[in-house]
This record gives sequence, structure tokens and C-alpha cells, in this order.
Amino acid sequence: MSEGFKLEIVNPESSFLSKEGVSEVVVPAFEGDMGILKDHISIISFLKPGLVKIFEGSKEEIYYVDDGIVEFKNNCLSILTSNIFDIKKIDKNIVKDALNKAEQDNQKKDISDQNKYLNDQKIDVLKNLTLN
Repeated sequence: MSEGFKLEIVNPESSFLSKEGVSEVVVPAFEGDMGILKDHISIISFLKPGLVKIFEGSKEEIYYVDDGIVEFKNNCLSILTSNIFDIKKIDKNIVKDALNKAEQDNQKKDISDQNKYLNDQKIDVLKNLTLN
């Protein structure tokens, strides 16, 4: 019997990541950060801007996502996102540019409450990434 579960992350360009034997994944769901372990109940949820943390034993990988959908069913976690990057490999200038764009978008007068909320989330996460 397998110790973990299967993880698939897909973005518009390609299948970004596929792994077997993942022990835990923490996703930034609208309901709050959600930890998923093997045999978790089936779920479908929306992602907000934040960090996806993937654990394989003592190994940890961290990725930034802007948005997306997460589904867990039959010990397979699927994450569909429009934008994802490995925070260990990203150029800090790209993070700063994304932060500046989100801050500019927040200044628009016609921004909806939902977009303001999402931009605020994005700004908080990107500020933390630029400090590290």
C-alpha cells in the first residue's frame, strides 16, 4: 500500500508537476489554508493567491499560485491554476513587478470588492516573498 497520494498541478502551458507518494499538501483555499493528507474526504475548492506547500517525507517544496481550483478525489489531488512558480527559483524582480501591478490595480476606482480582496491577498503574499 502506498504511503502517500498522487499530485498533479496543471497550468495553461502544460502539466506543471506530477508526483506520486506525496504525504501532505497545504493549499491557500478561500476557506483558509487547507492541509490535505492521504484518504482526505473528496473536496473541490477555489484557490486564492498564496503558497502551495508540498511535503514528501521531510522534503518540502513551495510554490506561489495566483488563483485556481483544487480537487481531491480517490487519493489524487489536482490543482488547476493560471499562474504558478517555484519561489526558490523565481527572480525577485518578477515578484516585485507582480507586487507593483497588484498595488496599481488596487488603486483603480472601479475595482470590485472581490478583486480588491484577491489583490490584497496577493499583495500580502508577494510582500512576504520579497522580504525573504
